[in-house]
Amino acid sequence: MQLILISGLSGSGKSVALKALEDSGYFCIDNLPLGLVRALVDDLAARGEPRVAISADARNATSIGLLPRVVAEERANGIDVRLLFLDAGDASLVRRFSETRRPHPLARAGRTIEEAIAEERALLAPIAEMAHRIDTSSHTPVQLRQWVHDLLVLDDSHLVVCVESFGFKGGIPLDADFVFDARFLPNPHYDPHLRHQTGQDADVAAFLEQQTEAQAFLDDIHGFIGRWLPRFARDRRAALTVAVGCTGGRHRSVYLVEQLAGRLRPHHDLIVRHRDIGRD
Repeated sequence: MQLILISGLSGSGKSVALKALEDSGYFCIDNLPLGLVRALVDDLAARGEPRVAISADARNATSIGLLPRVVAEERANGIDVRLLFLDAGDASLVRRFSETRRPHPLARAGRTIEEAIAEERALLAPIAEMAHRIDTSSHTPVQLRQWVHDLLVLDDSHLVVCVESFGFKGGIPLDADFVFDARFLPNPHYDPHLRHQTGQDADVAAFLEQQTEAQAFLDDIHGFIGRWLPRFARDRRAALTVAVGCTGGRHRSVYLVEQLAGRLRPHHDLIVRHRDIGRD
């Protein structure tokens, strides 16, 4: 049996992720008290259910602290447990609660939404550290559904490597396991002919291929990932996210991610994302 445990901040998209898994054939339960997981797994195993997804979050604050123990116990029982943590920036969470006009589960009289989010972050911090994180700050529900599907449904027997470009102007992705900074490389933005192109275009690629430092940096990133990826696979991770950033997320980081993906694709399950390529 595969058991996916979904946690994360309120408003980060857990219900969307759970629905995506349900549509893909998972037996899904929202907000199950964690003390009931063992009995549920036994019952579903007896009924032949191969894939189960459960969400657990701050709505059940009395049992959320049991999650690390539940993960360890179920793995010891031979269950393939994957832990997914959905996160988002404070500004995105505040905006979502404002748009839906739903109360935060930790909201109390006289408390601001920002204070409730801060308390929830502190409560869930130990879980976030042991899970694969997805930063949903800039995701639409459709994008999040596809992201969850790519991570957990297409091929759940291998660790998936996610390579992502981004611009530091928009902040570091919250779900990045490793971050590499490409801002020291010559910037195609200052060439009028290249400014409105991206790292996916041949002219920008040709510009960066002439930079010895860019090729050495690419070799170093590839060597680092190749050396340590087997250790993450042994740790039963669902995915590893490698983020490469430049100033705007359109040229240098995009080129490096495309080149890195080309090197990794023959040997690994791969997802490529360019977070900021469409931003002005």
